[in-house]
Amino acid sequence: MSAPNKSYDPVEVEALKPEEIARMRDEALAAFAAAGDLAALHEAKIAHIGDRSPLALANREIGALPPHAKADAGKRVGGTRAEVGRALATRQEELEAERDARVLVEEAVDVTLPGDRITPGARHPLTTLSERIEDIFVAMGYEVAEGPEVEAEWFNFDALNFTPDHPARAMQDTFFVRSAGAADAAAEGESGVVLRTHTSPVQVRSMLDREPPIYVVCPGRVYRTDELDATHTPVFHQVELLAIDEGLTMADLKGTMDHMVSALFGEGVSTRVRPNYFPFTEPSAEMDMQCYVCRGASVGDPDHPCRTCSSEGWIELGGCGMVNPRVLIACGIDPEKYSGFAFGFGIERMLMFRHNVEDMRDMVEGDVRFTRPFGMEI
Repeated sequence: MSAPNKSYDPVEVEALKPEEIARMRDEALAAFAAAGDLAALHEAKIAHIGDRSPLALANREIGALPPHAKADAGKRVGGTRAEVGRALATRQEELEAERDARVLVEEAVDVTLPGDRITPGARHPLTTLSERIEDIFVAMGYEVAEGPEVEAEWFNFDALNFTPDHPARAMQDTFFVRSAGAADAAAEGESGVVLRTHTSPVQVRSMLDREPPIYVVCPGRVYRTDELDATHTPVFHQVELLAIDEGLTMADLKGTMDHMVSALFGEGVSTRVRPNYFPFTEPSAEMDMQCYVCRGASVGDPDHPCRTCSSEGWIELGGCGMVNPRVLIACGIDPEKYSGFAFGFGIERMLMFRHNVEDMRDMVEGDVRFTRPFGMEI
């Protein structure tokens, strides 16, 4: 076995000769100087500094040298690569400065000139839908009623027959407004002031301010301590209606709702009621409407599923019922003479039904790309 060749001279390796390294350096510097823009400089960078460039290949030859020869060859190649790198950085700074100066001139905008166009806006679909629902009931003889969003607990709960220990009063479901001087959360809960959890307080105020017969529709923003996700939001919108007159029955309620559903979703969409419980109505019911997409045909038909109603044939609208006599008494109306019905539903859910909106967060993030496709209704 022969001994290592300690007299091996790296200069004999063609790529590591001083004159060859100098030639590579000169070619790289010339290419950088000749680059007229950043794209050309990028091409020159790949050719002279990239993994397949002559300097990179020469650097790989160092690994094959004996230990005593590596230091000198490494210093020669490393110094050259550093010099080429500095030249590249300098030229890049020059070209970027030229580009920025050119952009300032070519893309200059005189902000003092009058605007030549106005980008069309779009009303939020929740506003449009709310007003459309109001128009349906106004055409039926109802009056639009509004009330404060910061409400007394009596209007929000007590007058509506919520017992003092009702779960809806808990701070887990209701935003209580801290009174002046309240030092802790416990005192906050005793303030007697809340952010309204439904628009039913407007019904109470309407009964206190008006003499029967009363026909009002109450749209508005409400608040509950829900987390914001695809199907819930702590701030949302409701529309409720109230009718107080002599001789009103559940048949009048269902006929009114049938008309609203037909006006919003087209003729032939039927509704149904299911028994339920609400403190402020008796009897109470949950109202569903027939799926306006499949019209119930997808039920029991696995070959033609309906995404809108999940092939159940019905879509839940909201709660309804005859006004509880205790509510009438609290508002100074004789339950022996008058009866009434009420109904309420969320506008966000109605918007999701009508336009197949899958994520409720899209409604509250303010992105015009969501609102513009709905257009503008006058």
